[in-house]
Amino acid sequence: MRNIFIINGSHPFAHSGGRFNDTLFNNTISFFETREEFEVNCTQVGENYNVKEEVEKFKWADLVIYHTPIWWFQIPFGFKKYIDEVFTEGHQNGIYANDGRSRTNPDINYGTGGLMHGKKYILTTSWNAPKTAFTLENEFFNQKSVDEGAMFGFHRMNAFTGMELLATHHFHDMEKNADVPLELNNYSAFLNDLAANM
Repeated sequence: MRNIFIINGSHPFAHSGGRFNDTLFNNTISFFETREEFEVNCTQVGENYNVKEEVEKFKWADLVIYHTPIWWFQIPFGFKKYIDEVFTEGHQNGIYANDGRSRTNPDINYGTGGLMHGKKYILTTSWNAPKTAFTLENEFFNQKSVDEGAMFGFHRMNAFTGMELLATHHFHDMEKNADVPLELNNYSAFLNDLAANM
């Protein structure tokens, strides 16, 4: 039995209703709940949550799946608040012990005090930016990928806890030119490949 913790970092704000990430979130829950080898827990950060209970979900999980839209090149403010609250509550309580350094040699080993070694995570992001904004010369992101650029800090945050990246899946051009059925088909194939190799 593998324990899967699924987080929807989307929440309504301004013109963003969060419908696409809600769909991803629900599809991911359904995908794993219909397979007997997985047990599922989930959180919607736009709803009420108990910080202590959220820490326990991270401690319970073998795999954490984050779904998030990208607002102004960052995760939504409600999702950032969730992480700040939950990871802080997890200090010396299953998420991280310290920053990994010693006072006798503070120059080395930063970021090695995580307590979630052996756990993995998946990140999905949805963007207004087209994929070509990341890949073409002279385009906005200077040919840096989502993971090497805008989401680099998010990945380092998870590494700080000891978690290891399993995979990412990014959705592009979701406001102006979205082909939602195609994107969901591609995502289903992504999940099937993952489940077959877990």
